[in-house]
Amino acid sequence: MKRRFMQVDVFTETPYHGNALAVVVDGAGVPEQAMRALTRWTNLSETAFLLPPSDPRADYRVRIFTPSGADPMGTELPFAGHPTIGSCHAWLEAGGQPRRPDVVVQECPAGLVSLRRTGGGLAFAAPPLVRSGPVAPDLVRHVADVLRIDVTRIIDSAWVDNGPGWVAVLLGSADEVLALRPGFVDIDLGVVGPCPPGSPEAFEVRAFLPQNGATLEDPVTGSLNASLAGWLLGTGRAQSPYIARQGTALARQGRVHISQDADGTVWVGGHAITCISGQVDM
Repeated sequence: MKRRFMQVDVFTETPYHGNALAVVVDGAGVPEQAMRALTRWTNLSETAFLLPPSDPRADYRVRIFTPSGADPMGTELPFAGHPTIGSCHAWLEAGGQPRRPDVVVQECPAGLVSLRRTGGGLAFAAPPLVRSGPVAPDLVRHVADVLRIDVTRIIDSAWVDNGPGWVAVLLGSADEVLALRPGFVDIDLGVVGPCPPGSPEAFEVRAFLPQNGATLEDPVTGSLNASLAGWLLGTGRAQSPYIARQGTALARQGRVHISQDADGTVWVGGHAITCISGQVDM
């Protein structure tokens, strides 16, 4: 079965400097086993398969798989940030026509996700947190240990879990964030620090995750930036709109655009560009 295929770079305007996503545009009828096999083969953090919607309110449906997780066959994710923007970009580029001119509605296992076009590319409405609030002191000390820093350098911390399980810590500066050389990270950990006044970006962000007994650093992370935004805006440490940068330590140039509506809805946006387009044999 030949299917349309794209490889999209997300959260960047410069090819090969964001976070890559594989997208099978014509995912209808592809067996799940084949989806998982392609996901393992691409070896990207996620591979997305676009399908006709089952909910009449949605424009398309997506299934997102990652080769990581406890299952050696890969794991299906209910929601993920950069696959949401990358999937929407691919769907539009392949000729998708949204039901409403001002919004695209994506269906995924986590529910319906609204996206809109912005000056910063495409933006999705941040999903609600499933866990928030303070982090226990012993866990904060553990985070400091795995980051190999003194606990006094952690200015604040919070659960910012919108599905993956994120714990966030705030350091004093972007330079402190970039200087981190963590050991084995056994939790999904987001680290953020403010950029110097006058910088085009407001914050430096890094995301560390455990994978196969080692620490993985994600280049640019939509779900983390979504939950960080709610925390930073809610505590007055950030003002909307702002731009976060991520991937600097990996020689990437990820840029995440954050804005907030008057009703409190946080929007997480970024550019996406197609780097590979063709067919894949499923």
